[in-house]
Amino acid sequence: MMAVKKWILDGKVATGMLVVQIIGTGLQLLSRVILNQGSFVFAYMFYRHIVGAVCVAPFALFWERGGGKEMSWTAFFWLFAVALTGISMAMGLFYYGLRDTTATYATNFLNLIPIVTFLFSTILRIEKLRLNTKASKMKVMGAILCLGGALTIAFYKGKALHITHHKLDPNSVLKNAEPHKWTRGTIFLVCSCLSYGLWFTSQAKLVQVHLHKFWATFYTCIIGSVQQVVIGLCIDRSKAAWHLGWNLQLITIFYSGALATAASFWLMSWAVEKRGPTYPSMFNPLSLILVALTEALFLGEPLLVGSLLGMFQIILGVYTYLWAKNKEAKDLLLNATNSTTGEAQGTTPYESPNTPICTRAQGDRDQQDVV
Repeated sequence: MMAVKKWILDGKVATGMLVVQIIGTGLQLLSRVILNQGSFVFAYMFYRHIVGAVCVAPFALFWERGGGKEMSWTAFFWLFAVALTGISMAMGLFYYGLRDTTATYATNFLNLIPIVTFLFSTILRIEKLRLNTKASKMKVMGAILCLGGALTIAFYKGKALHITHHKLDPNSVLKNAEPHKWTRGTIFLVCSCLSYGLWFTSQAKLVQVHLHKFWATFYTCIIGSVQQVVIGLCIDRSKAAWHLGWNLQLITIFYSGALATAASFWLMSWAVEKRGPTYPSMFNPLSLILVALTEALFLGEPLLVGSLLGMFQIILGVYTYLWAKNKEAKDLLLNATNSTTGEAQGTTPYESPNTPICTRAQGDRDQQDVV
């Protein structure tokens, strides 16, 4: 009976993560279309996070009643840093890169974020490399595979494969096929990955403040919205850039705020609670495959051989890294258990290293990366 219940629960959690990836796929495609139609990036982000804050607020008030009163200047500082690095910088740069390239190309870079974060954590000595362990060696191998996949996508195009005979107007969505725009878009996407690495580091500090999850997301949305207004007005003050009409942009704003923020946040929080912090990350490469297929089917984008090869390398690298990360966490837990047992028996305990900050923050990162 217990085995049946576990099987049912595993199926529910996996289905929930599949729904999250489908929501993310729809968001990538909708965002790319409206950005190529001329939507202003910072206006779109501002409206999206206002909707996200409104959708998250009921969960914060119902499940974390009174949690919003725990604000301090330290918490505000790290919330501001998280909003600046993770939303205003990382997400803004990503959307500019998405506008100049394709959804499949841009999604490839999202899968590099755990690797960039690992490199930042190692450089800043937040996480120790420990090359004498099998898990650390596998993490390095995963990072090298992801880097090789990114370089393959950036420098090797190869033959274009068309799934359908659907052709796009070259003056509409495919206008971003110009080489200089692809170069500019690639730079934006690389800078976005670096910003996400900084965001992860800032979020590790925010976790230490012990804010409630939904209130942290609500405050991040509000602070990020203010930042986006300030930055956006410095770039474009015209009324046309900030105007909302009854069009696809409005649909995308409500879709991203209600589903990509509120619904996905709840589903990933539930998955982390049931299966641990690394579980949602295991499904991230699935969005890459879904985006590539749907973009080829509905937008008529060709699948480049170079992109397919790079995609395979990145997926293999991400899964290698996640496997190593999960094994490392289990080893640390086992060492801590042995240490406790040793103390109880009066023996000298094994001094295991502390769990890295970024490991403790992984659950919150997985939950908030859809903000």
